[in-house]
Amino acid sequence: MSTSAPRPRRTYGGSPLSTASPPRTRRTRFFTRVAAIVAALALPVTGLVALAGPAQAATSATATYTKVSDWGTGFEGKWTVKNTGTSTITSWTLEWDFPAGTAVTSAWDATVTSSGTHWTGKNVGWNGTLAPGATASFGFNGTGGGSPGGCRINGASCDGTQPGDTPPTAPGTPTASTVADTSLTLSWSSATDDKGVKNYDVYRGSSKIATVTGTSYADSGLTKGTTYTYSVTARDTIDQTGPSSGSLSVTTTGGVIPPDPGGKVKLGYFTEWGVYGRNYHVKNLVTSGSAAKITHINYAFGNVQNGQCTIGDAYADYDKAYTADQSVDGVADTWDQPLRGNFNQLRKLKKQYPNIKVLWSFGGWTWSGGFGQAAANPAAFAQSCYSLVEDPRWADVFDGIDIDWEYPNACGLSCDTSGAAALKNLMSALRTKFGGSNLVTAAISADGSNGGKLDLADYAGAAQYVDFYNVMTYDFFGAWDAKGPTAPHSPLTSYTGIPIAGFNSEAAITKLKGKGIAGSKLNLGIGFYGRGWTGVTQAAPGGTATGPAQGTYEQGIEDYKVLKGSCPATGTVAGTAYAKCGSNWWSYDTPATIAGKMTWAKNQGLKGAFFWEFSGDTANGELANAIHTGLQ
Repeated sequence: MSTSAPRPRRTYGGSPLSTASPPRTRRTRFFTRVAAIVAALALPVTGLVALAGPAQAATSATATYTKVSDWGTGFEGKWTVKNTGTSTITSWTLEWDFPAGTAVTSAWDATVTSSGTHWTGKNVGWNGTLAPGATASFGFNGTGGGSPGGCRINGASCDGTQPGDTPPTAPGTPTASTVADTSLTLSWSSATDDKGVKNYDVYRGSSKIATVTGTSYADSGLTKGTTYTYSVTARDTIDQTGPSSGSLSVTTTGGVIPPDPGGKVKLGYFTEWGVYGRNYHVKNLVTSGSAAKITHINYAFGNVQNGQCTIGDAYADYDKAYTADQSVDGVADTWDQPLRGNFNQLRKLKKQYPNIKVLWSFGGWTWSGGFGQAAANPAAFAQSCYSLVEDPRWADVFDGIDIDWEYPNACGLSCDTSGAAALKNLMSALRTKFGGSNLVTAAISADGSNGGKLDLADYAGAAQYVDFYNVMTYDFFGAWDAKGPTAPHSPLTSYTGIPIAGFNSEAAITKLKGKGIAGSKLNLGIGFYGRGWTGVTQAAPGGTATGPAQGTYEQGIEDYKVLKGSCPATGTVAGTAYAKCGSNWWSYDTPATIAGKMTWAKNQGLKGAFFWEFSGDTANGELANAIHTGLQ
């Protein structure tokens, strides 16, 4: 979609502002049926209609509609009339319908009038006479996103195609891969057509750069560090052109990455249930030294029930009483104070470390099932979240909201079918309600595979409403595949033998950038734990197993602070560590591998990094320190 402003034009019936030749037209067809008008709403759209003078056959003239440009709040359209008959046309009157909400605001080289949604364009004095083979064009500026239909000329039908000839559907919105300094590869899902799709026209901005028969195109000769916009249209075997795909904006690598004026994000998740069996409290952030080395805390989790944000654990959140030795400031809670629990401890932490921002995170793996209902009424959901986060009892504790939806329009613990636009609509409503003074963020999938989770929801559309995304670049592989193959759960890059293509951090970040999301809105995820198998005989990745290794709290998973001593790393692969101890095989990040990942994140221009979660670190916070040091 172009972001250029409309060119100044004179209104209805003005004299021509340009004598340039009209662009080459493409053949297509407008339907009079409402369903076909709706199907043609994706823009830019070109359409062929047959025109007839009062004494001529309907096939003696054609007209092509072109969407010249679109700047978001409006667009420029153009009709080109061609005399395809054997005698001269002395005047022409073109009629068409726009869907409600689409309208002409100014026109040139024709007199354009309307009656409701019905529009009429009549030639002006100098362009009414057309000899056989001659053309005349007129243009207009408009608002709305609709396409013209129901075309008529001088009172007669303009349908010049054969019955049943339908233009192709819109191809899928392209995605970008192998983005480099001067090249990238575009891919899109195919269009459909009743007579078959012949080829695709690829556009960079408003210029057609290629016509291909497949559903991919490698563009080269680009400028590093530059943003380009791409779209694709399909043509059928009789050369009809269908509506355009959605547009993709992608920035090539290289160039100078501007410094982040707000500094790098260093965010950790604090779990409300950690105060029980793990015996991990807000005070541990201070005693470990981590509080001095982070910028944000995500408090996990609030629940999502009946389409609303709700409390996750009332006792841990605001009721648990802390003794003096457990409290951040050494002051014990009293029985009658208005706020206790983690919320009060976080308040005390922020008093000592005023730079730390605290967000309340909602959802997570277990509680994401409620987001589908929330997406049915985003405004009501946003209101419920705002009322809870800004509750007067703890409003000063939180600096915003984080949404951890696993996963929009895809499957996690349960499957969601709320549609590709649901995430965008939800984040838009949250931003509207929370405003610009609060942070609005989201934890998102890191599935970089073709057609994977990142392709099933409009993450690019939702990105405009978030301060940043936390890309969950961990848990790619684990002992839910009980027989293996063994593989690192958080590979930075691909490697020979990786079980699933696209399951690595680099693929995820590249895909998100390819969708037009700036690196400055992305945080790289780090797991403060390992995942492991047992019954393994092979030390290198790729071995078989008999099941998950035993963990302290759950099979197949163990904290870094335990693995550091019980199963020290014996090798590295794809930027992360692994270890074989007896028949157990574990993968996890160490301070050394985190240092490498932080260097990579800085080179990619990422916003920063985040981790799951504080209690997996050592008592002196060595992994949090590695993130802090690596992002300096």
